[in-house]
Amino acid sequence: MDGDFRHDFVREKAVLKHHPALVLNADYRPLSYYPLSLWPWQEAIKAVWLDRVDIVAEYDFEVRSPSTRIKIPSVVVLKDYVKPQKRVAFTRFNLFLRDEFCCQYCGGRGDLTFDHVVPRASGGITSWENVVAACSPCNLKKGSKSLRRAGLHLRKPPRRPTAEELRNMGRKFPPNHLHDSWLDFLYWDAELDA
Repeated sequence: MDGDFRHDFVREKAVLKHHPALVLNADYRPLSYYPLSLWPWQEAIKAVWLDRVDIVAEYDFEVRSPSTRIKIPSVVVLKDYVKPQKRVAFTRFNLFLRDEFCCQYCGGRGDLTFDHVVPRASGGITSWENVVAACSPCNLKKGSKSLRRAGLHLRKPPRRPTAEELRNMGRKFPPNHLHDSWLDFLYWDAELDA
């Protein structure tokens, strides 16, 4: 038998794989903007079935069992409020998000890495206040030199961001796909056009 015989027995339509649900906290704000808080449709239906969420909006597609039909949720809201974290983890992703995914020396957006402003060879530590996003050419140019010796200047001084600042920064980077039913919840406090 050629290929994977299990493929012929899969009953799930391929279209159902692409129906994520936007997850909102009990205050109707997304749990996170970047990455956007999304659940696969299976998790959303499971949460509905376990009475952990309320459905706010639905897709036109439904899933069926022998005894039940349910439309696939596109927006769900948690019944219990999840308190947002106050402390921001020092990760590569959060560092790039703080620096808006651009080099803090030249403003370039491609081939990002990170750089110690005060080089580790000179006693610099790995912290929010000493590490910035940098493109590879600027990182190579700076090497283990000081900013002055390398002839580079920072676009803004590095500092520890608050959780709220990172959430707001994440709103500037929408994902590739935004379902129409999500828009009212993603930019609810954006200024309206007159």
